[in-house]
Amino acid sequence: MAKTRTVFLCSECGYESPKWVGQCPSCHAWNSFKEFQHNTSKKSSVRQIASETPAKAISIQEINATETKRLIFPFSEVNRVFGAGLVPGTVALIAGEPGIGKSTLLLQLLLQTQNIKSLYCSGEESLQQVKLRADRIGSNQSTCLFTDETDVDKLIHLAKETEAQVVVVDSIQTAFCDELDSVAGSITQIRDSAARIIRYAKSNQVAFLLVGHITKSGNIAGPMILEHMVDVVLQFEGDQNNFYRILRARKNRFGSTQEIGVFEMKQEGLREVANPSDIFLSGESAHLSGVALGASVEGIRPMLIEMQALVSSAVYGTPQRTSTGYDIRRLNMLLAVLEKRVGFRLNQKDVFVNIAGGLKITDTGLDLALLAAILSSDQDMNIPETTVLCGEVGLSGEVRSISRITQRISEADRLGFKRIIIPANSSKEKIQTRNIEIIPVLTVSEMLKALFRKK
Repeated sequence: MAKTRTVFLCSECGYESPKWVGQCPSCHAWNSFKEFQHNTSKKSSVRQIASETPAKAISIQEINATETKRLIFPFSEVNRVFGAGLVPGTVALIAGEPGIGKSTLLLQLLLQTQNIKSLYCSGEESLQQVKLRADRIGSNQSTCLFTDETDVDKLIHLAKETEAQVVVVDSIQTAFCDELDSVAGSITQIRDSAARIIRYAKSNQVAFLLVGHITKSGNIAGPMILEHMVDVVLQFEGDQNNFYRILRARKNRFGSTQEIGVFEMKQEGLREVANPSDIFLSGESAHLSGVALGASVEGIRPMLIEMQALVSSAVYGTPQRTSTGYDIRRLNMLLAVLEKRVGFRLNQKDVFVNIAGGLKITDTGLDLALLAAILSSDQDMNIPETTVLCGEVGLSGEVRSISRITQRISEADRLGFKRIIIPANSSKEKIQTRNIEIIPVLTVSEMLKALFRKK
């Protein structure tokens, strides 16, 4: 007869305990333990393989360290995020909100790739539904095979038979191991399924792209150990009411985590956006107050971002501070700098900040543009439409130097802007421009004088 025992697993890190505890000893999360029934009569195939294979150790000189040839997809934006292509043997986790376009992106990626053998496993949709989406995308690629198998062992066997180089699992929450009694999507199923996939991927140099769900708080569903196990974690972001999507790397063992890929959702699928500055600059609010243009850098790509701000009298006793796409804590810090160092009293006014296009930016080089937008809205004075700002603001009100200043200036010059306000320390670099005027400033007060000076 099958023997079962009760175990408690932490939903954050996967720590196993024989009894329920309030705080996880591993990740220190509170009330994260859930009860599961574990079958002890069956031996996990992962452990069985490990016990049958003799262990061996080699010296560092015996390890082959030749550069692995990456798999190149027809989407340059995807290659950029992966780091110049996908390394064979990589296990990547792609997460995002429901309906954001994760399945469409991966299906379109495989169907438009001609020289890579691929296998698409659909655990959430039937093959007929996948066919309808493929017809809408409009690709007739024949080297990609499809299956609706969700048993991990059978899926690995199928990948070995088809000699697939890239396997898409949509999604990891639907995959299961037959030896486990828990349902698909549970912590034990996700953890063991990912472990078997990773073992096969590393030993056979097959890349796996796993689709992951997210919770209502925005975190990836399942145990936190899943993110530690995989090589790459990608977040597919975007507003449901907006056509643009951002593919951002949160973890990448083979490339930078600062790169992003920009896509536009259309009826026939996702389209790459090679020049993001054109879509994030609307031009419709150029003559209105509360709008400033900032030069940002994501990875090695410069972009011009439209910063929007609205300052109004507070209706209630406590003024509101609302930010969309910008760190609310940094916004509060910049507002304190305005009051302490510049003399603008905003403690009785509501401040609303928005980054146009649905972007989420962490670049501190947009501090100067954000302050300019706030002051423009507060004084009801529009900023000249041919002016761009970039610079980090310190607690003393000084404008600090930022990275890749040359790329920011070149992007503004390429798009036809006439002036750019930069930190004075950055002006020491050798900058070659043709038609743009460079205005170095030391403090926020100097920025105001330069911004609203008469031409």
